[in-house]
Amino acid sequence: MNEALAVARQKVVLAYSGGLDTSVAIPWLRETKNLDVVTVTVDVGQPVDLDGVRAKAAESGAVASYVADARREFAEEFVLPALRANALYEGVYPVSTALARPLIARHLVAAARREHAAYVAHGCTGKGNDQVRFDLSTTSLAPELGVIAPAREWKMNRDEEVAYAAAHGIPVAATRASPYSTDENLWGRSIECGILEDPAVEPPEEVYAWTRSPLEAPETPAYVRLEFEAGNPVALDGVRLPFVDLIARLNRVAGEHGVGRIDHLESRVVGIKSREVYECPAATVLVKAHQGLEALILPRDVLEFKRSVELRYASLIYDGLWFSPLKAALDAFVTSTQERISGEVSMKLYKGSAQIAGRRSPYSLYQAGLATYSSGDRFRPEMAEGFIYVWGLPARTWAAIGPDAAGAEAPKPRVARPHH
Repeated sequence: MNEALAVARQKVVLAYSGGLDTSVAIPWLRETKNLDVVTVTVDVGQPVDLDGVRAKAAESGAVASYVADARREFAEEFVLPALRANALYEGVYPVSTALARPLIARHLVAAARREHAAYVAHGCTGKGNDQVRFDLSTTSLAPELGVIAPAREWKMNRDEEVAYAAAHGIPVAATRASPYSTDENLWGRSIECGILEDPAVEPPEEVYAWTRSPLEAPETPAYVRLEFEAGNPVALDGVRLPFVDLIARLNRVAGEHGVGRIDHLESRVVGIKSREVYECPAATVLVKAHQGLEALILPRDVLEFKRSVELRYASLIYDGLWFSPLKAALDAFVTSTQERISGEVSMKLYKGSAQIAGRRSPYSLYQAGLATYSSGDRFRPEMAEGFIYVWGLPARTWAAIGPDAAGAEAPKPRVARPHH
C-alpha cells in the first residue's frame, strides 16, 4: 500500500454546522473510527459565523477545516434550475432544504479529494430525508468514497450528547433547547418537531421567523414587478439584481406581508408521513410569477407535458437524485422550454396571499384580436363548425355504434364441426 493511500484511509471529511451533533461527531469519529476529521461548512444563506465555526471545529478536534460562502453558487446553480422547473414537491413544497444538500455534498467531495480522504460524514439521523440526499449525492459524484453517519450508529440522546461534549471539552452554547428543529437557506426555512408533530394542531405563531402573521400584515397591499429573461428572474421593481440578492430582497418584502407560509403533510423518502412547516416567501412569489409567464407564452401541449416533468423533477430533488441521468435529461427539456420565457409579471402581496396582478411578454400567445369579443375581432367563427366536426368525430362514431351494437349486428360465430 503506498503512502498516499495510507493517509487517505486515515481521514474523513465531515459536513459541519457547528451545532451539537456535528461537534460531538468530531471526537466520536476520531475515537470510534480512528480517523482524523476535516470539517467543511457551507454557507447557503443560513445564519452562520464562518470564522467562529472554523474556530469551534478546531476546538472540537478537527485537524483542518474548510468554510465556503456558497450563496451565489446555491442561487444560480441549484435554486434557479428548480425555479425554471417550477419544482414543488407534492405540489406544495419548493424543496428548499433538499436543494442545498447536493451542493454541500459537492463541497464535501471536493474537500475529500484535496485531503486524500477515504470517507465523508454527515450528522443526519436514520429516519430523515437528508441522509438519503447526502449519501446518494456522494455516491453519484465519488463512488470510491465511503459515507459515515454517526447519528445512525451511536445510541446517545441529547442529554448524553451534551455530557459527551463536556467530557471532551467541546464548547456547547448554554441556551434553552428549542422544542423545534429548524433548517434555513436562501430559498426557505423549515420547522418541525415539538407541537408540530400533532397535525391536528395549528402551528403557533412562535414557529415563524421570516413571515409576519397575515392578521398583522399591512392593510395596504404591496405590488412587486418581476422581470424575467429566458426563464431567469433578472430585475425587481425595475432594478437589475444578481439572483441571490433578488431572492433576499423578495424574502423580506413578501415576508412582511405574511406571504410564504406552508403547512405540509409530507411523504418522506423513507416511507414516513411527517408534518413540516415552511416559510418560503421569495420562492412562493417567484414560482407563481414564473408559472404565470409560462401560461402566457407556452402552447397548451408544452404546458401540459411540462407539468408532468415538473412533478418528476421535484421528486428527484426531494429523493436525493440531483446528480442523476434522468435529472440531466429533464434539465435539457426544461431549458428548451425557457427560450421565450421573457417578460414582466406584477404580483400583488396582501395578507398572506401572492396573486398575479398583470403580465406581459413580447412572446405572448395571447392576441387581443383573436380573444376579444369587441371590435377588432380577427377570429373566423365560420371555421369553428368544421373544426368541431373533425375534433368530435371519434366521440360521435363511438356514440353512434352504441353499447349494444356488437351484440345486435355482429354475425354469430360459426362452430367448427369435425369431418367424418
